[in-house]
Amino acid sequence: MIDPRAAVDSSARLAADVTVGPFTVIGPQVEIGAGTWIGPHAVIQGPTRIGRDNRIFQFASIGGIPQDKKYGGESTWLEIGDRNTFFEFVTINRGTAQDKGRTVIGNDDWIMAYVHIAHDCLLGDNVILANNTTLAGHVTIEDWAVLGGFTKVHQFCRIGAHSFTGMNVDITRDIPPYVMVSGTPVEPRGINSEGLQRRAFTAEQIRNIKNAYRILYRSELRLEEALEKLREPAATQPEVARLVKFLETSERSITR
Repeated sequence: MIDPRAAVDSSARLAADVTVGPFTVIGPQVEIGAGTWIGPHAVIQGPTRIGRDNRIFQFASIGGIPQDKKYGGESTWLEIGDRNTFFEFVTINRGTAQDKGRTVIGNDDWIMAYVHIAHDCLLGDNVILANNTTLAGHVTIEDWAVLGGFTKVHQFCRIGAHSFTGMNVDITRDIPPYVMVSGTPVEPRGINSEGLQRRAFTAEQIRNIKNAYRILYRSELRLEEALEKLREPAATQPEVARLVKFLETSERSITR
């Protein structure tokens, strides 16, 4: 399953059915799980662990050193889960010792061409990053978030679950769960109702989220006041509790 024109380090650990295309380079300290397909001309450097049934297309660069001047050659990691797709020219860097020492990609993510995922980023499951999305270091993307093409995310920002960004936006503050944003400067545009319906949220749950959005964005309350008002429905509505927890733990404040 390994093309004879590929260069695979003798210490790399590949499952028996991994496919490796011509002229791909796989370095030492790389582990690749069963069913993974790697096209031609990709480069995978370690320490990197890649799970099962992933697809890595041509010219992707996976597991390179962090683009951080503080990096001094420490042993840091890239961890990739299962069933992810990485299209052409995707670049993903390992972590740094100044953070948790690892960059983490979850399961079932769809990473389109020319996306850059910098050091110490954490991606959840079922994330979609459209073409040319750029994540700076230490960014967290929660489950089911969708980032439109040319989205740029500042260091240490968090993108909440089920959120959605329009194309060509600059994210400098956290985006709460469920919220859609677009424009320059970026502004909230409502909740991601279509995405929530596709993911089997009930009409009642979506109505609860809409009500929470109105409190957060349309009540003219200060953020602390809106958060206090949201705590009451959060006690009985798990979907609102997720939003409240996100707001309580936000360190960069939110796009508002």
